[in-house]
Amino acid sequence: MLDGFHAFGKAAVGASLIRFIKGKGGSTQRKIEEEMGVKIIFPSSKKDDSITIEGLSIESVNSASEKIQTIIDEAVKSPNLDYSHFISLPLAIHPELVNKLLNFQNSILGNSDGCPDENWDSDSNEDATDNEVGHRQLDKQPDVAVELKTDDDDNEHVKVNRSKIPLVNYAPKASKSSPLSADLGIDKSIFSKPKTFHLTVLMLKLWNKDRVSAAAEVLQSISSKVMDALDNRPVSIRLKGLDCMKGSLAKARVLYAPVEEIGSEDRLLCACQVITDAYVEAGLVLEKDANQKLKLHATVMNARHRKRVKWTRNADSFDARGIFKQFGSEEWGEYLIREAHLSQRYTFDENGYYHCCASIPFPENMLVD
Repeated sequence: MLDGFHAFGKAAVGASLIRFIKGKGGSTQRKIEEEMGVKIIFPSSKKDDSITIEGLSIESVNSASEKIQTIIDEAVKSPNLDYSHFISLPLAIHPELVNKLLNFQNSILGNSDGCPDENWDSDSNEDATDNEVGHRQLDKQPDVAVELKTDDDDNEHVKVNRSKIPLVNYAPKASKSSPLSADLGIDKSIFSKPKTFHLTVLMLKLWNKDRVSAAAEVLQSISSKVMDALDNRPVSIRLKGLDCMKGSLAKARVLYAPVEEIGSEDRLLCACQVITDAYVEAGLVLEKDANQKLKLHATVMNARHRKRVKWTRNADSFDARGIFKQFGSEEWGEYLIREAHLSQRYTFDENGYYHCCASIPFPENMLVD
């Protein structure tokens, strides 16, 4: 404790929120410290979620904590704090689908060597953040708990259930057509990454380890309810054709393969609703996201993730008319949905799929009485 300070508190805020508390050039931090007579000490490691507030009195520490709480509330609601996790239904577990996606991309780009996508940028396929699911914001406001004591509490670490997704042996066929011109706004960066191909159920902002741990527990706790929603029977989907989510075909922003549940019983949507409801009840979902109607789809191209050296007028769209002419009736196939993941964005496991923080299985075999 610094000289002159007689009280301090610990606040678990999360590494992603520290920049909001510091402010530009440290201006927000200095303002809080000067106005409230406290000292804010940030963790030296990104693995540490807590900041320390030191002050002359409990009252000054509490006042600073309340101010920090307000900053966090505003940051969480704003687009400046990106989504960190999401509930995904992995499709990259199906090698035949991965190969079809690679052939699709190679055909459009004019690649004839059929090379796998190991050189793709890791965040080139973050389709889950473009209102395709609907962003969902917190039912409950985030809490920063200040404990006025001298000993730190140990933070629990997230228990991670490793994904069962197998490594896929990529062997795509050679391109069968010439490339569509780069003048159409089409380049490799706007394609979804085959190794991370998925359906998105729900987007989450989990800014510290406690919230990640809570989210993992929620998913695991509803496994039986999800099974019940699926009637304890396997559920498969059919992917056929292409559709445009944003803009016109001439100025498309998102292309996706429509999803159809085989059997038309809506069991998959019911299971997704069970998952969403559980996270809303736990206070882990943004309010605007909770009120969005889920539209399952499999994104294949997204202009939002274009890698560009300099800004261009048409950077946020591409001309998809030629793609629709060639692939508009594409039969992508039928695929079993095997599990649901709590996936972490921008972090990947050895198989190339998003890091799995927790998972629950879906039925794979019919139950026999």
